[in-house]
Amino acid sequence: MMANATDTIELPPSRAADRIVPMTDIDQAVDAAHAALGRRQQDDGHWVFELEADATIPAEYVLLEHYLDRIDPALEERIGVYLRRIQGDHGGWPLYHGGKFDVSATVKAYFALKAIGDDIDAPHMARARAAILDHGGAERSNVFTRFQLALFGEVPWHATPVMPVELMLLPRKALFSVWNMSYWSRTVIAPLLVLAALRPRAINPRDVHVPELFVTPPDQVRDWIRGPYRSQLGRLFKYVDIALRPAERLIPDATRQRAIKAAVDFIEPRLNGEDGLGAIYPAMANTVMMYRALGVPDSDPRAATAWEAVRRLLVELDGEAYCQPCVSPIWDTGLAGHAMIEAASGPKGIRPEDTKKKLAAAAEWLRERQILNGEGRLGDQLPRRAPRRLGLPVQQRLLPRRGRHGSGRHVLHREGDPANDEALERARQWIIGMQSSNGGWGAFDIDNNLDFLNHIPFADHGALLDPPTADVTARCISFLAQLGHPEDRPVIERGIAYLRTDQEREGCWFGRWGTNYIYGTWSVLCAYNAAGVAHDDPSVVRAVDWLRSVQREDGGWGEDCASYEGATPGIYTESLPSQTAWAVLGLMAVGLRDDPAVMRGMAYLTRTQKDDGEWDEEPYNAVGFPKVFYLRYHGYRQFFPLLALSRYRNLASSNSRHVAFGF
Repeated sequence: MMANATDTIELPPSRAADRIVPMTDIDQAVDAAHAALGRRQQDDGHWVFELEADATIPAEYVLLEHYLDRIDPALEERIGVYLRRIQGDHGGWPLYHGGKFDVSATVKAYFALKAIGDDIDAPHMARARAAILDHGGAERSNVFTRFQLALFGEVPWHATPVMPVELMLLPRKALFSVWNMSYWSRTVIAPLLVLAALRPRAINPRDVHVPELFVTPPDQVRDWIRGPYRSQLGRLFKYVDIALRPAERLIPDATRQRAIKAAVDFIEPRLNGEDGLGAIYPAMANTVMMYRALGVPDSDPRAATAWEAVRRLLVELDGEAYCQPCVSPIWDTGLAGHAMIEAASGPKGIRPEDTKKKLAAAAEWLRERQILNGEGRLGDQLPRRAPRRLGLPVQQRLLPRRGRHGSGRHVLHREGDPANDEALERARQWIIGMQSSNGGWGAFDIDNNLDFLNHIPFADHGALLDPPTADVTARCISFLAQLGHPEDRPVIERGIAYLRTDQEREGCWFGRWGTNYIYGTWSVLCAYNAAGVAHDDPSVVRAVDWLRSVQREDGGWGEDCASYEGATPGIYTESLPSQTAWAVLGLMAVGLRDDPAVMRGMAYLTRTQKDDGEWDEEPYNAVGFPKVFYLRYHGYRQFFPLLALSRYRNLASSNSRHVAFGF
């Protein structure tokens, strides 16, 4: 029997504590969450939530101020409060909430706190220093940390891998061309290559140094490139690096200057105004330092705008502050708007006039930020098989990223405004043109899969590339399937074939841009549903069995970022609202609305909602680079539970098990 407004959700006898959840409770949860999310909308129609990473970005920001001698003591003191608060019990700083010690993050955090003025004999500093030394010292930090240390003179420049700026002169077809690297890699690398060529020195007005973090004095270290190697290619490239060092000194000065100019010519059309190069902190900070190294005055509009772009990433809270790695208003607006639409849909949907106005404002805001010209800063990302006037960014004035192709589509498509049709058609053509030859989609690039590049010494983070992934592919399939153009069916079928080959042996899918296998599996099940894959398809059955197997005793789902590092997929010490929402959305997408697992998930979400209509979620729920850089999207704890609860209510009220669209 289908549930209605007065029915209750019956849970299995083994879950007696959670047995009954009145549908009225779900109604109340939806209403409260809808109101809470509505209050978060900005006056111009968009949503944007904090995006938090680990200690590295706020620490790097502090060091950037000292590099430039643009120190803001009050701000740095608040950043110091933040850094001290997130220090781990192991004495160092992890890459995500509750994570293991990370030597690179800890070196940067320690250096920043010392620059702020912390006494090195203070307990938190002594613990951090001891942990660094126990893990081999600062000489064992990663490539980007060693570049940071070289800029301050803490290590010699030969502590960094050979990356000649002449790479900018290589044609696109050259194996080591920057054009074979991902978009984010190009934006980070271009200004960094200039810095490596010019080898500037930080002003460092307080003359802060960290020799105490090295087991071996830096001038006595004989081998800075010691792995870990992911293959024998890594060992081979180490010897290539050794051979290139003397050769680099033979490059004519005229060639070097031409290469520096090529790097600057690459960067400046892509500066992206106050949203910054690549709209990501490393690229933006490198650009600021590059201009200083080139002698460009801080008052120059290019340098001034680049600095302002970095400053716009700061988040100042009560008594503390931190720097975000980027912002994602397009992504947040698309997801928040989608959740608001779901809450307003169905027989029991919320339909106040102000909700319609909110969604119309969101749709207009999204339309105004669609990329309409592929030239200049975006010329390197034009799809091979699509017109030039295309695109919808996830960040302000930036191309789709991190699985966000067409992230605003739900607001534009379902809001019903005819003005959205042209924007949707542009996005459709863009996505069709961005399909890789294996049928999948990457976040930024097409066929960006020359894996050998991830084995060069510079790429110890293993993330120079942007190959197709299941979660991004699922988004694109869902989008195209919902638009319903018959001529797109071959594109969709190639995408589905890719997803079938990419399924893990456990039945789940890897979540490249969200944590992790729960995210990937939810994404694919929704895509399958939108594309018409049968709910009893063996691939679906295996995925459903896996989701059921990792549900926690409290009815929720949770997954640790350690699953990117070899831990068991889908397992964590606690349930999370966002991941529970993903799991139940995936199950409902394949016709399991009244499955006991879904009912228990609904019970968890209603039980953990706070009085203000929101949810708490401290653990990280997304990833920049697996094993290297993780993210906490603060909005996930809000719009995904609202979407899941509303979806359940709408299916129950409509007396149907079937979701009419993906996601």
